[in-house]
Amino acid sequence: MLGKFGKSSRLSSRSRFFLDIFLTIASVLLCAFLSLTRLPGMEILGIGPNWLLIWLVSWSLNRSILDSVVAGLVLGAIEDGLTTDYPSHIMVFGFIGFLTAKIHQQRYIKEELISVVLLVFGMTLLSEAFIALQYYLQGDRSPADLWVDYQRIALTSAVLSSLWSPVLYYPLHHWWRQLRE
Repeated sequence: MLGKFGKSSRLSSRSRFFLDIFLTIASVLLCAFLSLTRLPGMEILGIGPNWLLIWLVSWSLNRSILDSVVAGLVLGAIEDGLTTDYPSHIMVFGFIGFLTAKIHQQRYIKEELISVVLLVFGMTLLSEAFIALQYYLQGDRSPADLWVDYQRIALTSAVLSSLWSPVLYYPLHHWWRQLRE
């Protein structure tokens, strides 16, 4: 994984720290870029995977609750910057970060691929529910219209996000595990 750098233990702790920061920021930027891109096979009904949410779940499985909440708030701000500020993703992603870290701390799930896929599926449904709630509270649309749209958007996004989650989770998890060793 490290290529010409060899094992991470050969690098000084300072070099590993900066390399970790660089790869973390690069992976977030890649997710932001992928959020704006619709490649063939990546969308259904005009809806694509929620790459930033996949990244957040992957991050939160290896971090403290505070780190996860802060990452969620930052990723929510990035998502709002990429889309629109209403409905806001900031508090939604902060809550998703909190909940994912809390579930992992309580040992309800393990860091197995199938657990991560199911967790991404559930967190995507929860995220879309909070977004639909914000639309409902705005009062511009009827609850019946919101319910139909929520079903279509949430299920499509959850299925795609969970199917694409191993593409992002596995390399990040491998890197973070190797960095700890």
